[in-house]
Amino acid sequence: QVQLVESGGGLVQAGGSLRLSCAASGRTFSEYAMGWFRQAPGKEREFVASISRYAGSTYYADSVKGRFTISRDNAKNTVYLEMNSLKPEDTAVYYCAADRWGSAVTVVSGASVDYWGQGTQVTVSS
Repeated sequence: QVQLVESGGGLVQAGGSLRLSCAASGRTFSEYAMGWFRQAPGKEREFVASISRYAGSTYYADSVKGRFTISRDNAKNTVYLEMNSLKPEDTAVYYCAADRWGSAVTVVSGASVDYWGQGTQVTVSS
């Protein structure tokens, strides 16, 4: 069992920045490709970004490319999402995801995700 706990969400003005963190339990963090998804009210869950086991590859949704950066620190069992130039349409609950033996690409669909966090709310005001 792996527990994922997100933090760093909050209220920010359009154009502002936030840094989300996802802390994972266990001793096998490097076995997991990691990702971030989000879900806005009334909408389906949407892929945001992913990163391979040793951070050699990353993948981003077109909607966030150039604005968001995913990174990880395996020594700290933590994955991060730096969000810049935030827009009101970025408002959503953001979820951390872990895909054992996965890659940045396999995370994208969500089908092979083994563990999900509880989510953290990000609200961008205009």
